Amino acid sequence: MASIRQVKAARALLGWSQGDLAERSGVSKPTVARLETGEGELGGYADTRDKILSALEAAGVIFIEQNGEGPGVRLRKS
Repeated sequence: MASIRQVKAARALLGWSQGDLAERSGVSKPTVARLETGEGELGGYADTRDKILSALEAAGVIFIEQNGEGPGVRLRKS
């Protein structure tokens, strides 16, 4: 499971707006905006979370689990 901060960081690495993420994931922009206002783990329906995370991963984002240094994101090598 990814955190809201990881999703925001992933968008920043890709240079995507909330609208870009909405378009690429098939989730509405208001839903993306609503989900990003919280703290902690990415909420919403499981299907919605899967669409958002799949779109980011398809674009090259790797979600890094908590490993002593904290969770994070990075881009896959091209």
